[in-house]
Amino acid sequence: MTQIAERLRHKAPERIEGERVRGRAAVAAILRELRPGAPEILFIRRADKPGDPWSGHMAFPGGRQEPGDDDLAATARRETFEEIGLALDRHGELLGALDDVPAFARGQLTGMVVTPTVWLLRDTPVLAPNHEVDEIHWASLPVLRSGALDTTIDYSWQGQTLKLPGYRVGERVVWGLTHRMLSLLFERLA
Repeated sequence: MTQIAERLRHKAPERIEGERVRGRAAVAAILRELRPGAPEILFIRRADKPGDPWSGHMAFPGGRQEPGDDDLAATARRETFEEIGLALDRHGELLGALDDVPAFARGQLTGMVVTPTVWLLRDTPVLAPNHEVDEIHWASLPVLRSGALDTTIDYSWQGQTLKLPGYRVGERVVWGLTHRMLSLLFERLA
């Protein structure tokens, strides 16, 4: 985990600014190490909700920045506590942030920019998902990074079927925005 923290501190994350940014959000990429040298990363499966373009997707806990949030790390902390009952300030440590990622929904830019924050848990309390979360999964970070869980999904867009990259986590596939964030993490660790 020391290597991950050092790599995150080595390069300042790139931020997206400008008039096209209509909102900001933050997510928490949460790591734990139950056994030395075997870090795991947490994913949630978002609850199915009509009208939500990310309904049912595998994701990191997180959401929109609210006026009361001091910064985007505070957004990630608040959203994580709301979604899975995990108090990151009590059980974890902020290791750093990755480059901002523009959010797409159904193939279109939304104007939302997401900042992935990376956290290390000191201990893992019992997690309590709320109505926004259907499942919680832990996956081996080294196995994900190795390519052993690489897959693709078929995505219909404008009358075409596109093959999009993903990672298999149990019976689920991590793809889209969360796949991009994991790729940024792996690039930083390279």
